[in-house]
Amino acid sequence: MALLLEEIIRSVETFLKLKTSTQKPYVDPTLDPVLLVPGIAGSILNAVDHDTGKEERVWVRIFGADHEFRTKMWSRFDPTTGKTITLDANTSIVVPQDRAGLLAIDVLDPDLMVGRESVFYFHEMIVEMLGWGFEEGKTLFGFGFDFRQSNRLQEIMELFADKLEAVYKASGEKKINVISHSMGGLLVKCFMSLHTDIFEKYVQNWIAIAAPFRGAPGYITSTLLNGMSFVNGWEQNFFVSKWSMHQLLIECPSIYELMCCPYFKWELPPVLELWREKESDDGAGTSGVVLESCRSLESLEVFTKSLSDNKADYNGESIDLPFNWKIMEWANETKRVLHSAKLPPKVKFYNIYGTNLETPHSVCYGNEKMPVKDLTNLRYFQPTYICVDGDGTVPVESAMADGLEAIARVGVPGEHRGILNDHRVFRMLKQWLNVGEPDPFYNPINDYVILPTTFEMEEHHENGLEVASVKESWDITSDDNNSDGAAASSVSSISVSRPGDDQNPRAEARATLTVHSQNDGRQHVELNAVSVSVDA
Repeated sequence: MALLLEEIIRSVETFLKLKTSTQKPYVDPTLDPVLLVPGIAGSILNAVDHDTGKEERVWVRIFGADHEFRTKMWSRFDPTTGKTITLDANTSIVVPQDRAGLLAIDVLDPDLMVGRESVFYFHEMIVEMLGWGFEEGKTLFGFGFDFRQSNRLQEIMELFADKLEAVYKASGEKKINVISHSMGGLLVKCFMSLHTDIFEKYVQNWIAIAAPFRGAPGYITSTLLNGMSFVNGWEQNFFVSKWSMHQLLIECPSIYELMCCPYFKWELPPVLELWREKESDDGAGTSGVVLESCRSLESLEVFTKSLSDNKADYNGESIDLPFNWKIMEWANETKRVLHSAKLPPKVKFYNIYGTNLETPHSVCYGNEKMPVKDLTNLRYFQPTYICVDGDGTVPVESAMADGLEAIARVGVPGEHRGILNDHRVFRMLKQWLNVGEPDPFYNPINDYVILPTTFEMEEHHENGLEVASVKESWDITSDDNNSDGAAASSVSSISVSRPGDDQNPRAEARATLTVHSQNDGRQHVELNAVSVSVDA
């Protein structure tokens, strides 16, 4: 009980902090505008009733979420337009535009108090940037979108073009810094490929964070076969069920566009593995268990068979929701658009990606004792993963392979959504956005950041002796890890002395420098120094 009370108190304290954090200390009118673009499931979506005009939030909401989600969000793909259309013909899905588009991508359930941080999206970054002097509607904007749709849907491309023009005009015709997260990077890249002239006219810098440029193969495979949970912990009990989410995502072009990219040469190609019970070829009728391995194109047959009888009940009507080959064809064209994208000469590109977390790469179903006998039951199996380095969702290999000429590619140890709150990311953004004075601790050539963490200094003067001590430490993050993955430490020391004369007292100083190499690619550096001087 004490732990629950502690969690409630902490959540309320966070909420109170949110209420006061909107009072920004100052506004810097010299800053260039920033447009934040979220990833999948990163925008508030409202359902509008055509008869009454009433708007109701259907994503994200905790209480009563599952029923409203199934009623208002479930949809079917229209291959003639490339758009997924809500099953409720009397409802349209819209993105709220309040606060220059920031409301939709800030806190995804503004009504939630306890556990509120579970539905944060760009919140911490928005608060941080307001503290730097950005101003909502003048230099800070958001672009929320219906994440069910394709990343190249013409309607969304037109909305993004309108947003770029509006931001450009609102900021006094200053060119824009676009910061995208996750799938938002694919949307921006599609726009850049299809509308290069508009992109170059309005954008000066594009910073992609945790973008699945070549897909998120392990995560998306299990999502299409088993569904996904957007929130973790106790909030899942009040949220959209994994099954309801599954039925939605099967008809979402955006999900298919996140599948393994067929144009990319993976160092180790992602596979879908199945433990299957097979009869032997000796004609004796005996059977055995074998491990089958399917590459990305071969796995499509598994998707087709496993979802062949997938159905959903919508208002008493049974709806077939198999693996959608029309969406697959549309997604393949999207990947061709992404593959052909070129960075305009006047636009600078930066790439931040997450590292040091076990990230699904290949997926396995069944085991030797419990093989998969019927593929239509595959969605009831718990998947196991073969993992690689990444942010828990997107492998490093995919996030780094942007195919563009980047000014910098920087790996930051962190989780896919959590990386948006990382203080190291904030340090880099300030540097690239030219906020404040240049950061002397950032090295753009080697892509690492030195973060001062503590500084302590004491001085004492007594009986002709002056003693000073300094303790300082830093965290240095880079994309270079220890080759063996193990932490290591090294200690160095130095001493200097100066003889006294009539003008300067005699002095001596000693220092010890300790470097702790961490498993997450960082180095923690500690300096302890003492100096003693004697009056002449």
